[in-house]
Amino acid sequence: MTSTGGNETTALRLEGVDYAYEGMTMHFDLAVTAGEWLAVIGPSGAGKSTLLDLVAGFLAPDAGRIVIDGADMAGIAPAERPVSFVFQENNLFAHLTAAENVGLGLAPRLSLSRETRARASQALAEVGLAGFDDRRPAEMSGGERQRVALARAFVRDRPLILLDEPFAALGPALRREMLALLDERRRRAERPITILMVTHQPEDARGFADCVAFLERGRIATLGPTESVLDGNETPGVADYLGQATRPS
Repeated sequence: MTSTGGNETTALRLEGVDYAYEGMTMHFDLAVTAGEWLAVIGPSGAGKSTLLDLVAGFLAPDAGRIVIDGADMAGIAPAERPVSFVFQENNLFAHLTAAENVGLGLAPRLSLSRETRARASQALAEVGLAGFDDRRPAEMSGGERQRVALARAFVRDRPLILLDEPFAALGPALRREMLALLDERRRRAERPITILMVTHQPEDARGFADCVAFLERGRIATLGPTESVLDGNETPGVADYLGQATRPS
């Protein structure tokens, strides 16, 4: 189970990781077991995206260690880390076809061999986009574009997938469909796929995430099984946040 400590069996481990930003020093101690899905929730500015950026290598910690799949990530560039990242938007290159966007996960310089194109086409089919190989982003809906982004993450075959609000712009039904697609891939993978998902929609964690981490002021304030965190209101901060997050606008 995910914990604030660490052990040698974890897929992702943050040990005493500090990062200073705009006068606040964020601090993370976290361990995620291989194959788990951890949802990260919390108010704006709590450090959720910063946590993902540190794991991905877009930011360098001021102190501490980040270990992925048993390897210390110090000095390892984002492209060299065993991680796939799906953002809320701007996941695709507008001038490339769906197959070419997926192919970037296999050939970053876009020198796509016949085998690479075949794998990209298969990945598109697996996310329900068979026949979309030659379509460009402008010719697809928002949900279809996010499916292409997922296909690229899948084809890279990395053990850790980072999700930073990738489905926030989609309606509830389509958002759940995307989450179910991701969960299906995780469950039928030959080797464990670990997921770290930032969301402003706590209910997205239900039925998918194994655990939930609630961040507040750059710290993990609460961490536990999904239902326990979302239903138990273990701390006043979580209760207040959940009340605001579920209140109709």
